[in-house]
Amino acid sequence: MNQYQQLPPSGDIHASKQRLQYCAKENLLKHAISTQLGGHGDSFQELVKAHLHLGKQCQDTGLILSINAHLWGSIFPLILYGTEEQKQNWLPALLSGDMIGGHAITEPQAGSDVNAIETHAIKTDSGFILNGHKRFITNTPIADVLLIYAKLEGKLSAFLVKPTDSGADYTDNPNVTGCTTATMGDIILTDCHIPLDRQLGKTGAGGMMIQSALELERAFIFAGIIGIMQWQLEQVIQHSRKRRVNGAHLGANQAISHKIADMKCRLESCLLWVNECARLKDSGKRISLASAQTKLFASEAFLQSSLDAAHIMGSEGLIAENKMSTLVQDALASRLFSGSSEIQKNIIAALLGTGTGFNSQLQK
Repeated sequence: MNQYQQLPPSGDIHASKQRLQYCAKENLLKHAISTQLGGHGDSFQELVKAHLHLGKQCQDTGLILSINAHLWGSIFPLILYGTEEQKQNWLPALLSGDMIGGHAITEPQAGSDVNAIETHAIKTDSGFILNGHKRFITNTPIADVLLIYAKLEGKLSAFLVKPTDSGADYTDNPNVTGCTTATMGDIILTDCHIPLDRQLGKTGAGGMMIQSALELERAFIFAGIIGIMQWQLEQVIQHSRKRRVNGAHLGANQAISHKIADMKCRLESCLLWVNECARLKDSGKRISLASAQTKLFASEAFLQSSLDAAHIMGSEGLIAENKMSTLVQDALASRLFSGSSEIQKNIIAALLGTGTGFNSQLQK
């Protein structure tokens, strides 16, 4: 059953927002969230199943990226670090899709190195004044609120900022290739005034909040992408049966059938990794290592399988409507979002107690 058959068609910025909101109305955002907070009260394993189904039905990596930025960038930080008042004020609209959220970490001179963040906040009697520049932020400019990471008193902290706040300028960047159905842009903060109740978490908790959000994103963003990989495999198998070469079906060529076998192995391995992250979360265990391993393996697997699918499809794979060449670009982007493959290797090495990225604080 395809519950997303009425999903609005992709197109411009407004279509991107409508597609995300449609998924919210289908209650996709409520998995692994307690009923007291407006969720389904189910597990991360159920979340994986739901996102996998979405990916297989829509084959839209950009939509999956947008949903995950909304979910792990705004909803879960509020659940984990928000006051009861903040949860009541923000969560209902974010869960229903009436508000679109996300988080803003990257800057022109700061990406994986969050300590290099230059955006800063000053506390006043009535609130905070923020100044800085955020770049390549998913869900900008359609977001109604973004969790902005900035330094307050030299300590990395988090603030909820709306595009309607004085001094906040959300801009679109339409020139990004890969995951093009996810809107992305810059945020310019020029003496941006926000009230006191917009700080999320304690002063100095920003680093921990970023780590928590990215661990969840790395662990589960590929649940939806695995659905796309399932669709890819089915399309390739179907093509290999129908396409005739020298009197035999294309799949009779061992060079082709071996690629298909490899695609199946990558798919199942990715699913095992994502399900392991879900199992760990449902049992209350840390996923720092598992999420980095999942992100590393799944992004590389998605890229190779996308290349193989386009290759097997031949000229058919270059037709935009068939999505195969588009998915190659999306897969290239997947190696970068939520931390590049190289960053994941650094994290894995550090958590194993070695490597240039080793930090004893990560072991705690």
